[in-house]
Amino acid sequence: MFLSADNKPEIWGGIECTINRVNDTWLDQSEMCGLYRRENDLEAIAALGIKTLRFPVLWEYHQPEIDCDIDFSWAEKQLDKLKSLDITPIVGLIHHGSGPSFTNLLDDSFPEKLAAYADKVAKQFPWVKYYTPVNEPFTTARFSGLYGLWYPHKKNDVSCIKMLLNQLKGTILSMQAIRAINPDAKLIQTEDLGKTYSTELLSYQAKFENQRRWLTYDILCGKMKEDHPLWKYFMRLGITKETLQFFIDNVMPPDIIGSNYYVTSERYLDENMDLYPERSHGGNSLHNYADVESIRVKHSHPHGFKILIKEMWNRYKIPIAVTEAHLHCAREEQLKWFKEIYDYSIELKAENINIIAVTTWSLFGAYGWNKLLTTYPCEYERGAFDVSSGNVRPTAMAGLIRTLIEKGNFESRVISRPGWWKSELRYFSELKKPLKALDRIAHCGQPILIIGKSGTLGKAFAKICDSRSFPYILLNRQDLDIANYEQIDQAITQYDPWVIINAAGYVRVDDAEMDEEKCFRENTTGSKLLAKACNVHNIKFLTFSSDLIFDGNKTTPYFESDELNPLNVYGRSKAVAEKLVLKEHPSSLVIRTSAFFSPWDQHNFVHQLLNDLGAGKKFYASDHITISPTYVPHLVNACLDLLIDNEKGIWHITNNEEITWYEFARLAAGYAGLELSGINKLESQNLPALRPLYSALQSERGILLPPLHTALMEYFEEEMVTM
Repeated sequence: MFLSADNKPEIWGGIECTINRVNDTWLDQSEMCGLYRRENDLEAIAALGIKTLRFPVLWEYHQPEIDCDIDFSWAEKQLDKLKSLDITPIVGLIHHGSGPSFTNLLDDSFPEKLAAYADKVAKQFPWVKYYTPVNEPFTTARFSGLYGLWYPHKKNDVSCIKMLLNQLKGTILSMQAIRAINPDAKLIQTEDLGKTYSTELLSYQAKFENQRRWLTYDILCGKMKEDHPLWKYFMRLGITKETLQFFIDNVMPPDIIGSNYYVTSERYLDENMDLYPERSHGGNSLHNYADVESIRVKHSHPHGFKILIKEMWNRYKIPIAVTEAHLHCAREEQLKWFKEIYDYSIELKAENINIIAVTTWSLFGAYGWNKLLTTYPCEYERGAFDVSSGNVRPTAMAGLIRTLIEKGNFESRVISRPGWWKSELRYFSELKKPLKALDRIAHCGQPILIIGKSGTLGKAFAKICDSRSFPYILLNRQDLDIANYEQIDQAITQYDPWVIINAAGYVRVDDAEMDEEKCFRENTTGSKLLAKACNVHNIKFLTFSSDLIFDGNKTTPYFESDELNPLNVYGRSKAVAEKLVLKEHPSSLVIRTSAFFSPWDQHNFVHQLLNDLGAGKKFYASDHITISPTYVPHLVNACLDLLIDNEKGIWHITNNEEITWYEFARLAAGYAGLELSGINKLESQNLPALRPLYSALQSERGILLPPLHTALMEYFEEEMVTM
């Protein structure tokens, strides 16, 4: 059961489908990612080779009112399609939810109401065999009953445990109802695979946390008896013996234990709070302490995925599936995290631990987990597919999954180095120290060749390649004349890069009106020859274009497919360069962007604004030219992700805002806490080069960057760090 042909763990798929409630606001992941609207999502999953899928038939969505007629038409269409695609569904009924509006996790009748819904689902789909009635019940109980983040927003142990017991009773009653219809139905019970470590002083708290982490499975397996280490704790909370007797009389061990593992799953408690961020500070009635990710602390406790899985197996001897394995980070780190979990699972299986599957989570990404699903706007994190544009775009994760399923292994230059969670720089104790220069040439694997050593983009690419552990070579005009093909060819032979990033070029828009030959030489000829050489040597090429290739006659944002009509020499040089680059090397990546601002150099609009206002000077900005500002660190990270995704063609990448220079100045000054009275409208510039009055950019291929307000917050946070 659930074994690949070579006896390796199977790869499952999962869809982040949480419907959670915060006060009276509901957040539906499936709605946000477009799952209800698109027609061919399941075909895209099938194309990866996935044969088992965690799929939502959620209570809150299908039965919002207690007496409504349930419309299963959407679920029926999807489940029938899964059957036709030969994909086995694992149906979930609640995913981090508190139930529809007519109930909640503290409602004494919650279990019976959930079971009544489960009965309807089973009757509608009697052929479905695998169920997860409630996803991560203890995690949900903590977030809703102990931390107060989700409805019904309680912050005490009593509420937390009552919520847990209601969910587990609901799970048991639901499975009983389902098995009355389909006796072969199987329970796949998921929970966070967590553990807590601590200093010696806080070992008592860590011990309690580590007893509590087993509650979901202990209770379902009938282990919550008077000899259980937490029995007295339950009694102190007022949980009655009669309540617990239900679980002894109705044992429901999972057929498969679903372990969800994240970089945040393992925790470390330390009373030395000054060593850690303020957001981690908390405590109990005896001590105040920081609660942080274990991976960021140097400690000697045995830890890690393999240790935790072995503990799980030795405790229950029930088959295990990793039902969520995901990391929200740079694309190559996502690949490394999943590949590492998969490889560890193979090793565990070789040790006769029955680990049957690893699940890629989430296939279509997720919204808002950076704020624990508590507030809008919700940041989007990509999964195996990027759905930010409304369409389904495979990322590098999709290629990883497909290759692992087909071949059982995956090799790539971008995952040749260990992930950040194995770097010495991951520790809190190292974060305040200046970063050491990396020996880039000594890095294993081919480098990235970056051209533009003295420019904003070139410097940013070098800095972010350092932080993402990419080997790179950074060249300037003296090192390489990009309008000389022989020099380009020699550089490729010398450095053997896997990609060339052209961050150089002629950028003086007004000077270009009188210096057309030089502008075209650097922007057009240079880009063309770089593309030609990359095509000859079969390596990737990334270059940059501009919003100034448009004439500004639109009043809505320009998309990649819009017609070009530049108004000045600089814009024409970029427009011609785009055409020649894609002709010479059709797999090139051409990024159109606009209005840079960066915390790492002084040559940008925001820096000049802050300098002038800080010095008491007046600052002038145009109120009749509309642009799309772009935060350089966001831009560079997105470009590297697109390269790893093996994307090509023209992409618009900005922070997705239509704003005039004057409005941008006021917005940035507001974030800096500066007086706005010093900002004045610039009525007329009388510059040599014509500019489009409207050149805002948006992408029809994918929304890659966070909104402008997020960019400005990060800009000022970075400014504080670098001061």
